[in-house]
Amino acid sequence: MRPLNDAPTGLNSLTAFDAAQRVAAGEITSESLVSDCLARIQSNNEMLGAWIYLDADYALAQARRYDQSDVLVGPLHGVPVGVKDVLDTYDMPTEYGSDIYKGHRPIRDSACVAALRAAGAVILGKTTTTQFASPLPVGVRNPHDVDRTAGVSSSGSAAAVADFMVPLANGTQTGGSVILPASFCGLVGYKASLNGLDRTGIAGLKKSLDTLGYFARCVEDIKLVYEAVTGFFLPEDPGRPNIGVCRTPLWDEAEPCAQTALEEAASKLSGVGYNVRDICLPPQFDSIEQPFRVISNYEGKNALADEFRNHMSNMNSWMQETGNSNWSEKDYCVAVCAADTARSALGSLLKDTPILLTPSTAGEAPPDLESVTMSSFNRMWTLMHGPTMTLPVSAGPNGMPVGIQIVAGVGEDALLIARSLEIMRILQSV
Repeated sequence: MRPLNDAPTGLNSLTAFDAAQRVAAGEITSESLVSDCLARIQSNNEMLGAWIYLDADYALAQARRYDQSDVLVGPLHGVPVGVKDVLDTYDMPTEYGSDIYKGHRPIRDSACVAALRAAGAVILGKTTTTQFASPLPVGVRNPHDVDRTAGVSSSGSAAAVADFMVPLANGTQTGGSVILPASFCGLVGYKASLNGLDRTGIAGLKKSLDTLGYFARCVEDIKLVYEAVTGFFLPEDPGRPNIGVCRTPLWDEAEPCAQTALEEAASKLSGVGYNVRDICLPPQFDSIEQPFRVISNYEGKNALADEFRNHMSNMNSWMQETGNSNWSEKDYCVAVCAADTARSALGSLLKDTPILLTPSTAGEAPPDLESVTMSSFNRMWTLMHGPTMTLPVSAGPNGMPVGIQIVAGVGEDALLIARSLEIMRILQSV
């Protein structure tokens, strides 16, 4: 195990919540905060590969503008944020992880980036992603062990936050690209409901799957950024709902450390008074992998039709498989119908048990930089369109982080975050 042992000592160690509070109170400047983040990046990014684009002078110029402002622009005033390089930025290159778009300069921000700016965030730079957010790793290293992967495809965002290079970063998830790297890197990861965060202006969007999310080192930071970019506020009293322990049909694929993390979390929550019970998913989930695959390939092939037609030889093997897939419109309609039926069945289950606990990943991050990491415990939930959250609660036999995943119903994002705040406090204190 080869962790990056240089513990952070500067302002870059602050959470986004603490940083925002201290900037607002005049205790620190955004410029000093951004400077410490940039120093951390300068020290460690060559090893980790978390950032694909940085302009230190421009980042500092943004920070100075906030420091010179007579009013707080928004809840993230002066707080640096990393942006995954599949999301358009009008003032920085957006290359979608592909040489096809080398040096590409969009003319406008994706809506989610514009929302960060409107909330006062400093857009620090662009974090490394895989080609068109596909699940083939590109060598981003895990700060907990640099010989292990940080996951895909939001791996740059996950590594950057885990290494204290930035307190917040966003990501996207088609299969497991928020929850999985967050769990591998010991972070809190939030994947929104399908339309829980504004997806407008995201290039090559798979309309049924591609979902936005955020990486942070605590749930309080997810609360901060969610409220800042949506204008929706968390309920003050989210209650203590019934919790279902959901092992899923893939339970045998989970490593012992992932199984233990789930069982121990359930036991702790039961011990403080939650009604925790085992649940089985409806039978529609027994074959949910096939609809996911059909929908992913069909929508992916259509979303990037021009790129496949003109640049197939520049695509990685995973993308070529998508571009060469031949699912018919009828196959797609059947898959969509199967997914809709599963969502309806899940919705009925969630009426009585509105929170599910399930593994975040199959286990620890793999001990290499090339493996296609298994998103088995994420794909079905992405297809279900509801919000999920991974919480870092345990460690595996190699000392690597292991998370548990919380699942809620479509549109229940604010409730999920509020309930995750309490659940995390309980799991940290018991």
